[in-house]
Amino acid sequence: MSTSDTAASAAHPRFAEALRELGLDAVTGRIRRFPDATRTAAEAAAAIGCGLGEIVKSLVFEADGVPVLVLMDGASRVDVERVRQELGAAAVKRAGADAVRETTGYAIGGVPPFGHRTKTRVLADRGLLAHAVVWAAAGTPHSVFPMDPTSLITHAGGTLVDVREREA
Repeated sequence: MSTSDTAASAAHPRFAEALRELGLDAVTGRIRRFPDATRTAAEAAAAIGCGLGEIVKSLVFEADGVPVLVLMDGASRVDVERVRQELGAAAVKRAGADAVRETTGYAIGGVPPFGHRTKTRVLADRGLLAHAVVWAAAGTPHSVFPMDPTSLITHAGGTLVDVREREA
């Protein structure tokens, strides 16, 4: 098995296919798989050896019952009220595990920023742009990949917004 085959097998097959479809074969070779889970931002940062803010959290919310993906840096929290205002929704809440899997095709802790089962609106917090490289899940709770944040947001079809909680 070549290095590229090994790296590709570290990613969820749907995500590996999405990388191929997007012409991102070079990313496939940079996917890293860890024996311990990288399910949380803190676990991923520790495994990779990077700062918490360099991790991309792919979080699914429901805005008036419609799924929306929010990309947030690992050091910040999503301000649900700001998401609600951004979307012009009456109500926004965190999606449950079943809704996340149904919408994206991935389990919580392994949701990548793109390559999902369904086309979903994507909001990307501007704070991601503070880093030269960010790391995101590659479709499993054990695999991650690096990418510059502008490219990641573009491939995700994300709209750049400010939806992180402000510090008190």
